[in-house]
Amino acid sequence: MATVTAQLNNLRQSPRKVRMIVDLVRGKGVLKALQQLEFVIRRPAQPISKLLRSAIANAENNFNMVASNLYIKEVYVDEGVKLKRYRPKAMGAVGEIQKKTSHIRLTLAEKVPGLKGEKKAEKQEHKHEHTHDHDETPKLKSDKPEIKTELGKKIAEPKKGLRKMFQRKSI
Repeated sequence: MATVTAQLNNLRQSPRKVRMIVDLVRGKGVLKALQQLEFVIRRPAQPISKLLRSAIANAENNFNMVASNLYIKEVYVDEGVKLKRYRPKAMGAVGEIQKKTSHIRLTLAEKVPGLKGEKKAEKQEHKHEHTHDHDETPKLKSDKPEIKTELGKKIAEPKKGLRKMFQRKSI
């Protein structure tokens, strides 16, 4: 079973805070994990999702794996180097401040072993075969019904799926 690893060293965030976010996505499919990380409102979520995207890109490009077939097998968050800073305290004493860093190691594995994507060479050949036809006819107006207001003005119907955020004016 093939695995892909990626790591992020010296993330300037304490390991305890990073572990909270990593625990949310451990063992999940990579696409589901990316969706979940998108909505987490914590500072470590962005670097973790960036690391996950990097691991997915490594799997697709270097090992020819399919992203939908990958899941997060292991994620470790270890302590990195502590940056030591000092602050003055009462009666001439010095207090040490430790600025902690984290090392994140991520391992992806396949759900179904051996499932491979298309070869790069096949994709490139497919691109060269495609020809562009510039003789296409221009698109006509949509056949959507028009709405008339009391004054007789014609208003096009809004596109399906789009909605006004503030309904102050009637359409």
